[in-house]
Amino acid sequence: MSNIRIEDISAVRHVIISRVAQRNALSSNIYGELGRAFNDAARSSEVRCVVVRGDGPIFSAGNDIRELAGLATDPAAVRRGRPIMLSAVNALEDMAKPTIAQIHGSCIGGAAELALACDLRVMAADAQIALLETRLGLIPDLGGSSRLPAIVGLGRAKEMVLTARPVGADEALRIGLANRVAPFDRLAEVTAELVGELLANGHNAIGLAKRILDAAAKPALARTLEMEVAAQDSLVRTEDFGHRLRAATTGRG
Repeated sequence: MSNIRIEDISAVRHVIISRVAQRNALSSNIYGELGRAFNDAARSSEVRCVVVRGDGPIFSAGNDIRELAGLATDPAAVRRGRPIMLSAVNALEDMAKPTIAQIHGSCIGGAAELALACDLRVMAADAQIALLETRLGLIPDLGGSSRLPAIVGLGRAKEMVLTARPVGADEALRIGLANRVAPFDRLAEVTAELVGELLANGHNAIGLAKRILDAAAKPALARTLEMEVAAQDSLVRTEDFGHRLRAATTGRG
């Protein structure tokens, strides 16, 4: 059974993470499903915009803690699993169509990195976005460390990553992390308004402008993505990661 739902609303494809019982946690299999969904949308001549959202009370709790626990005993899994995961995230940035993350509730870790790879982010007024990896002795390694500075600036990116402090919607709007904020009951409506603004423009022009803007903002992206995985590969082999992981999974700080 798929954990991803697809809804087409006119020329807009909604890709919905639907694993509610697990708080929409992202496993390797789900990243694979997301990658296929994003690539299908990129290829479809009927789709002009992609919206990523989550079912249930939150966008996503981030990467599945059970898979993270497996890294403690099998550190080589970082490099084995990362291509599928990173391919899904990169597909949002690489497609020549605008992509929007519609965020409600919590958007944590790997889910935040999905949102950062989208062109635009719309947040519910009570939503939070957080990169919590340093609490586990890790780093955001699915492009989060590489993309966040281009969106919010280096100082704010360092604060978010190094402190692991969650950022609410109002602050996210102020620092440029969110493009629009809406009350939860108007979140879909405000997202649709933003989609309408995008679809009013030439789709070929949007695709080319997106490519140039991304290249200008992140000229060293390929190199820093490799730096991310190299750093993560070293961190999962440390006792600090093992200790923090055990504390997180047993509820002890």
